[in-house]
Amino acid sequence: MNRRSFLQTLGSLTTLPIGLHAEDSPRSQPPQRTKAPQKKLAVVTSVYKYLSHSYHICGRFLNGYLLPDGQYHFPSSGIASCYVDQIPAEDLSGDLSKKHQFRRAKTIEEALTLGTGQLAVDGVLLICEHGEYPYNGKQQKLYPRYEMFQKIVEVFRKSGRSVPVFCDKHLSYDRHKAAKMVATSAELKFPMLAGSSLPVTWRRPELDLPLGTKMEEALVASRGELEIYGIHALEALQCMVERRFSSPAETPPNQGVRKVQCLVGDAVWKAGDAGQWSWKLLEAALSRSSSRNNGDIKENCQQWMKTGLRNKDLNQSPVVFLIEYNDGLKATILQLDGHVADETFAAKLAGQEKPVSTLFWLPPPPGAAFLEALAIQVEKFMDTGKPTYPVQRTQLTGSILDYALESRSKAGQVQKVEDLNIAYYPPEDSGFMRGDYAR
Repeated sequence: MNRRSFLQTLGSLTTLPIGLHAEDSPRSQPPQRTKAPQKKLAVVTSVYKYLSHSYHICGRFLNGYLLPDGQYHFPSSGIASCYVDQIPAEDLSGDLSKKHQFRRAKTIEEALTLGTGQLAVDGVLLICEHGEYPYNGKQQKLYPRYEMFQKIVEVFRKSGRSVPVFCDKHLSYDRHKAAKMVATSAELKFPMLAGSSLPVTWRRPELDLPLGTKMEEALVASRGELEIYGIHALEALQCMVERRFSSPAETPPNQGVRKVQCLVGDAVWKAGDAGQWSWKLLEAALSRSSSRNNGDIKENCQQWMKTGLRNKDLNQSPVVFLIEYNDGLKATILQLDGHVADETFAAKLAGQEKPVSTLFWLPPPPGAAFLEALAIQVEKFMDTGKPTYPVQRTQLTGSILDYALESRSKAGQVQKVEDLNIAYYPPEDSGFMRGDYAR
């Protein structure tokens, strides 16, 4: 398959009719790659073990995956090297490097130069998720994404050239570091793609808001550890609320926020009763949940907190992030462990009484196909050198999360925001997966 036909076929992943699948496609013993990759990728990661993000994302570049028409596809980019920061007993990078013949580098520089002293790859996958790292006072896990990024940039500066960089999930726990990363990519003129799999996973129903959709209020119901899952919830929110702007305009629209607040426990319900967030939108979001618990939401969250199975510093229920955008849009993130274990969205659109809503569907492990949805976007990015959506989206969501956790550490104090006047065009194509994964 040539490059043009591949891109056309890859585009069909977003238009697959539900139920279409090929029964004679390989699902247990995939074929081996027969042609050498056209491009070389360096992987810079925290850990490489079973079901880690590296395992899922890199696995699609190593093992390939099925296209909707039943053909088995191998990306034109292949893994040439891998630097792993922590090597636990369950590490897989050693065995996989032998099987797939990629370099197991001892340093980030070696991963990017392949031992030549100069940049020798065509792209970089920065996947710093999982591993044993400390937490700070705001209960942010100190993943060294920024520090790894700086090591990557050192090679770019030394070599006098650069290549596309993908950063999994948020750019950094620290909004100032995240801003420096985006500024560095602009300075050195290399493209960046970043973010969660939530914006590109399947939606049930397939809610695709046109650009220019006017909104009055939006809400995401979610779950999980406040930072680790909070970024997923914010990415789900932002990929929907950015659709309220048209593109292109004379200047990119200001997507930024001016206030962020985080409340925990009974204060969450009181805020809802006071109209700070909408119970009606919550009901609309929960109507799409496939994991919704039976019984009263308040009681379920309370019972979950009593189980003693969670770190109470990292996991609390309920939690709310109250967000006010610069244009006045109100948005809410509700973390509702004990009542839901998925992510759903609802919004009040201008002129419509009934809210719109959808579930961000995440096919479960071990396949975790939502990370295949993300890997497909990374593959397009590496093929074209053009981000499929702006890195500024993830700069914004990670920064909102930083402010929310700061508010939480200050007993729910409202954080007035003055440094998030982030402007970008929303993508014409929202890019999420359509159809049925059971191809």
